[in-house]
Amino acid sequence: MLPFIHIGPLQLGTYGILVATAAIVAYFVLRADLRRRRLPDISDTVVLVVTLAGIVGAKLYHVLETPSQLAADPVGELFSRAGFAWAGSLIAGVLALLWLARRFKIPVATMFDVVAPAAALGYAIGRIGCLISGDGDYGIPTSLPWGMSFPNGLVPTTQRVHPTPIYEFLVGVIIFWYLWRLGARSLLRPRPRGEVIGEYFVWTGLARFLVEFIRINPRSVFGVLSNAQLIALLSIIAGLIILFSIRRRFKLRELNPNCGHHQLRNSESMAARTRGPPERRSVFRSGPLSLRS
Repeated sequence: MLPFIHIGPLQLGTYGILVATAAIVAYFVLRADLRRRRLPDISDTVVLVVTLAGIVGAKLYHVLETPSQLAADPVGELFSRAGFAWAGSLIAGVLALLWLARRFKIPVATMFDVVAPAAALGYAIGRIGCLISGDGDYGIPTSLPWGMSFPNGLVPTTQRVHPTPIYEFLVGVIIFWYLWRLGARSLLRPRPRGEVIGEYFVWTGLARFLVEFIRINPRSVFGVLSNAQLIALLSIIAGLIILFSIRRRFKLRELNPNCGHHQLRNSESMAARTRGPPERRSVFRSGPLSLRS
């Protein structure tokens, strides 16, 4: 493994290099998605804000998982080059996107739908950074032929273990492809807004929940699940709720396309009854007589 690259006196962390690569790739994917949907090109702002929020959120979540270590060495824990939690980046990224949607006056569901494919591919590339740096994101010992050891990693081990970052990279690429195709369908025929992000929450949550069973994270939730698995379960549940809700409303609109028009007419009628009968105007009053009913 290669945690750092040395260029003269300069020392570059390979994890940071891969995170930067992930951000660049996500930028081009997001820009392409915005253009095909004919939305304003705010890809540079979105990627910058969400990437920074994700890094800060991942670090804060990681250090808050071990408050005793944080209290013993707060500066070292906060500014160490290792220790970033997926759950923290997910939470911070969602909050950042909510702010961006309001800032640029884009519907929240549309904003999340556009960002989902880029997020899936960016996360997959970031996993390769974890693999190269050997930051402890590997799995439990295994005798499988593709097992790997990380003797020179940031968190070294000489045992042959599951290379879980590779598993997550492969699954992440598949999820990206699926979400990208799902978004393309909405350009061919009407689809419910929020469908892409709903699928993202379900599939990324499921992938993380399953891979945690062969990772070395502590089982801190009832002694059975890791913290990441708890967040993954919440992600799956949130995605299922989103999909059920939007698809149900979408089917109702398909069955009764004039539903919204009738509701508008009814609301106008109720407003007219509340105002009372219209004022009768006399022809002897000054001013032209209105011919509109």
